[in-house]
Amino acid sequence: MSIAFQDELPRGAADSATKRSAHLDLLPPRWHNFPGLLLLTLAAVAVAGYHPAAEDGGVYTAAIQYRLNPALFPWDSAFLTVKLQASLFDRLMAATVRLTHLPLTWLLLGLHLLTIFGFLAACFRLASLCFREARARWASVALLSVLLTLPVSGSGLYLVDQCLVPRTIAAVLALFAASAVLQRRWLAALILLAAALLFQPVLAAMGVSFCVFLALPQRPLPAALAAVLLPWEMLRPGNTPAALHQAIAFHHYCNLMRWTWYEWLGVLAPIALLALFSQWPEPECATSRARLARRTAAFAVFQTLVAVAIMLPTSFERLRPAEPMRYLYFVYAALILLTGGLLGKYVLRQSVWRWAALFVPLALGMFFVQRVLYPSSPHLELPGVHSHNAWVEAFDWARRSTPQDAYFVIGAGYQERLGEDHQVFRALAQRSVLADLGKDSGMVLTSAPLAARWQQEVQAQQSILWPHADASGLHRLRQQFHVTWAVLENPPAAGLVCPYRNERVAVCRID
Repeated sequence: MSIAFQDELPRGAADSATKRSAHLDLLPPRWHNFPGLLLLTLAAVAVAGYHPAAEDGGVYTAAIQYRLNPALFPWDSAFLTVKLQASLFDRLMAATVRLTHLPLTWLLLGLHLLTIFGFLAACFRLASLCFREARARWASVALLSVLLTLPVSGSGLYLVDQCLVPRTIAAVLALFAASAVLQRRWLAALILLAAALLFQPVLAAMGVSFCVFLALPQRPLPAALAAVLLPWEMLRPGNTPAALHQAIAFHHYCNLMRWTWYEWLGVLAPIALLALFSQWPEPECATSRARLARRTAAFAVFQTLVAVAIMLPTSFERLRPAEPMRYLYFVYAALILLTGGLLGKYVLRQSVWRWAALFVPLALGMFFVQRVLYPSSPHLELPGVHSHNAWVEAFDWARRSTPQDAYFVIGAGYQERLGEDHQVFRALAQRSVLADLGKDSGMVLTSAPLAARWQQEVQAQQSILWPHADASGLHRLRQQFHVTWAVLENPPAAGLVCPYRNERVAVCRID
């Protein structure tokens, strides 16, 4: 299927149509839309769940805790700060806690809800530019709210995480900027994109590229522009240090040659669908919808070629942590938005049964997936809600009962252990710990010295055959890294003093 990248109307006609469409309730959501967006926000959280100390949320939470109390993490604070050097997120969160005196747990929850509301409001505004009918607009945001935790093919992203992370804030600002571009409000778009860069530069840079494609007045030439980048591979020798190479190789999204066929389908199929949507006949709002679909398809083609040019040559390996495939975030957001709007306009219409037949099974399916991902944790880990996750209980005991300068070892792959549910030890225990394979490998992708430390600590833990570590192996770790405590699966090795045990794990001193 060929993609026609030109606007379907002459420039003057397109401008006139865009100005006319600006009067079709296309400004920020009116106050009477806020209750509906709020209900969708709460429904989205109910489906997606809330896990503030799991996955990336645990990394960012620990970084904020460190900003609030620099005495925490005396042994491993480098793993918390290296990836946030270009972001103001942790500093702003810590400043907000000091200014408002709110508990961090409640602040994170409140801002998470506000971010989801902002995401849906930004999408509602884009949908208003593309569809005149209210049912089409609400179908767009309803579909997005149900699919918040849809994985973006091969990029390691969700549309919105199950907790507050800076890339979601950056995405919300970039989506508002996209609607400003479609309305030719250039100053507003520039301000929003500049703000996005303060939170998550990588995703914000993708948002800048996305907005540039929406703003281009003439036919973009993605293939020609990307071809200029292809010879760059011959200009840079392959000099990736071994430790950094290992950290990069650990992450699937940094290695295109390891992608499966269905991940590539998730890259190519949206381009074809967007090209189809751009040709959909429509008397009202046709220009904005066709422009969004066509320019998003062009953006996807261009960014795919750029990503291939960067990520396939071994000489560009050190550029892979820039994660060029994360452009797919905006492709998926636009595709789902347009799909929902077209379904609402032509299929769902005013039938309650059709709406229920679509959204109830989708919501139940997404809910089921989240329960499979976090089977041992409450679906909503709200402040004050007790978790019966045995690992979380052990981490909490460590926070309450060990010295602040305690140094732990859990095993490099502890987040993959049965029942652990990807909970981050640092965020829950507020104690230092030897590097892990999962989150810490992502923290070191931009720092060769820290990657060498990560590699040394991971290999040392793997050498004692974790999780069946014996006392002698733990004592070797103590001599090498000065660790003083261990979290072990039951039964712990003989000869260890373990002041805390539950049905699955034990917290033991390494004397």
